[in-house]
Amino acid sequence: MLATQQKTQAVQAKSKSYHSGKLLVRLVLGCVTRVRILRRENTNRTGGFLLAANHISHFDPFIISSVIGRKIDWMTMAEFFRPPAVGLLLRAVDAFPVDRNRANRKTVRTAIERLKEGRIVGLFPEGGIRDGARSLLEGAALRPGASTLAHIAGVPILPCVIVGSDRLYSTKRWLPASGGRTPIWIAFGNPISHFPRLKKSEARARIEIELTAAFKNLYTELQQTFHLTSDDLPHPPQERVSKSARRSQPFDFPQDRLRRGNSLQQLKVSPRDSSTPFASAQNDRVQRMSAITVDSLLCASINFLHLRHRLNGHSRAEMERYVEECERITADQYYASPHDDHLAKALGNGHPTITWRSPIETKFPVNNIACADLFPSERGRSAPTVFILHALMSTSPIGYRRCAEHFNQLGWNACFIQLPYHYSRVPHGYWNGELAITCDLIRNAEGLRQGVMELRQLMSALRQHGSGEFGVLATSYGGWIGALLAMVERDLRFVALMAPIVNVDHAIWESSAGRSIRRELRRANIEPALVARHFHLSSPTYNMPLCDPARVLFVAGEFDSITPLKHIETIQQKWRGSELLRVRQGHFGYRMLGETVERLKERGDI
Repeated sequence: MLATQQKTQAVQAKSKSYHSGKLLVRLVLGCVTRVRILRRENTNRTGGFLLAANHISHFDPFIISSVIGRKIDWMTMAEFFRPPAVGLLLRAVDAFPVDRNRANRKTVRTAIERLKEGRIVGLFPEGGIRDGARSLLEGAALRPGASTLAHIAGVPILPCVIVGSDRLYSTKRWLPASGGRTPIWIAFGNPISHFPRLKKSEARARIEIELTAAFKNLYTELQQTFHLTSDDLPHPPQERVSKSARRSQPFDFPQDRLRRGNSLQQLKVSPRDSSTPFASAQNDRVQRMSAITVDSLLCASINFLHLRHRLNGHSRAEMERYVEECERITADQYYASPHDDHLAKALGNGHPTITWRSPIETKFPVNNIACADLFPSERGRSAPTVFILHALMSTSPIGYRRCAEHFNQLGWNACFIQLPYHYSRVPHGYWNGELAITCDLIRNAEGLRQGVMELRQLMSALRQHGSGEFGVLATSYGGWIGALLAMVERDLRFVALMAPIVNVDHAIWESSAGRSIRRELRRANIEPALVARHFHLSSPTYNMPLCDPARVLFVAGEFDSITPLKHIETIQQKWRGSELLRVRQGHFGYRMLGETVERLKERGDI
């Protein structure tokens, strides 16, 4: 009874999230688009069915959902679920991941269950954004997934063709002076049966034939009904962006200033960054727009989670006492960690995962157990060890573990650290990493301190077992902890900090990810001056590394709005001798890790 009630409440919450998001999309897109629809009434069906649409832009699912009254559970590429904030938002509206390169039993089972429950499942049978000869509209082959799902679930397929949404990649389409709203055309076809009386192979072949024909017919109907021109028809996103770039002045990006030769060229920059060709400028706009969208969704989800955290009437007094105590000590004293004999013994057991008692006690018992996954190389304990530190609210360690295996091939031992309030250390009732950064600045500081101290304990235990060299590969929140570690540890062969949080002042008082935190701090009368008294211990920008700065590699996303490029440039200049690598992505992306490892190889660090 209780489980049923909880399930009903969860469904209701997701339905509210979906319809709230749908209203927001309508408000935003309604200002810049004008949607014309053929046979909208075909969507007013009861029961479950599969909505299959062509795919010409990232805006398609939002636009299609906005014109259909019922809720759609979209099958979404698994890559979009990897950034924790985006994954959180997608799951909140009942989207679920699909691997476009192979069939996944869990995905198929989820889709069939929802269809049998009477829900609408949306998918793009082309497997990605397609135009021209690669598109179903121009006769490209249909992937078999839609026919398989419809036949197994016993539901019809409703074909849908959308045209015109790819023009939203053009910046000018979002501007008031664009000359009117962008027209978008959508046509819904007649439902295609799952042919229950035919044999399985015959039924699926029949579905594919009828669906392919439906896409072509709907496309032709839109062209004839609305007298579409060649410019109205689908174009590659890069082409839409390049047309906009030729008609408007470029924005003053940091990389543009570099090309014009300002003082930033004095920075120590990796060759692949400083020689960025002009030919990539067209792609920059698509990448920047995608990065801004992902970072904005991340910030929105973080602010949403922060809404349930509140400070009490004693918070300011507690903060004053805490910073007064901290002002009396140095970073080395603050992050000093006791040697742990139990940890050294656990390392000797050869287990792939080790746990030990954290040197800092919090009110959450599960967070007081430190945890690390070990990936030994064939060289044994004498090989150098790289510590892999994950991002805030990281949803999966799979990518980091693959990275660890790559380091093993290079002759390095690897160690994946589960940072405070993440993975196995998440208290019941909270999201992964939610408690690491909130308006409770004391808990934030103690979490950072906890992470650094546990790393130092692990280094001490590894030295005891014969490991003498260490490297750090860290991302975002992990990069913050990695930078703090560099302030107190001399024995580091390299410190690669990818999109690290280095300017705490900006992170709290200016970053869009900190809006809810700022609101709560001001309500508690905690002002910037009070917080700044702790920066000598917690903000890397206000400190210097104890290790050789030449061993530090800062990696910045050129389109990062959470850790802006200018802040990484500032600390790179201060940590004189360090290097800066720029990567074309936002705060979250998949290029940064690969390019960082390649740069470490070029430098001779690994």
